[in-house]
Amino acid sequence: MSLTLAQASTIVDTALKAARDQKQMPQTIVVLDAGGHLVCAKREDGSGIIRYQIAVGKAYGALGMGWGSRTSMERAAQNPNFFAAVEAASGGRLVPNPGGVLIRDAANVIVGAVGISGDTGDNDEIIAVAGIEAAGLKADPGGSKK
Repeated sequence: MSLTLAQASTIVDTALKAARDQKQMPQTIVVLDAGGHLVCAKREDGSGIIRYQIAVGKAYGALGMGWGSRTSMERAAQNPNFFAAVEAASGGRLVPNPGGVLIRDAANVIVGAVGISGDTGDNDEIIAVAGIEAAGLKADPGGSKK
């Protein structure tokens, strides 16, 4: 299965609604397919101008490493030299902070990733999961707590 534009739109719109319901800071949300290509993106009024790049870095890093960005944050704390090298190897396209959530289909295959930036990483991750689940897919934020 591949990620459709309809699913990506549901993810983004649901995540933005959740952000407003929770009174979060203005958000920027991107959805990438399994190959790292942009499927959908929205930036709320007032969201910082670098938030798009951060959101892409969270999603791209999750796809590139094969785990949610929460795992990257945890592992970067334990092995900062490795993650500095990974960030350099990826051309700076990896942001090891929560808010990069893998999207899995019913067979547990990675079909894409969501990247969100605008509030705390924890809040970004919460609304990413809500969006993915609303699209009928599985959210994989990574981390030792999952």
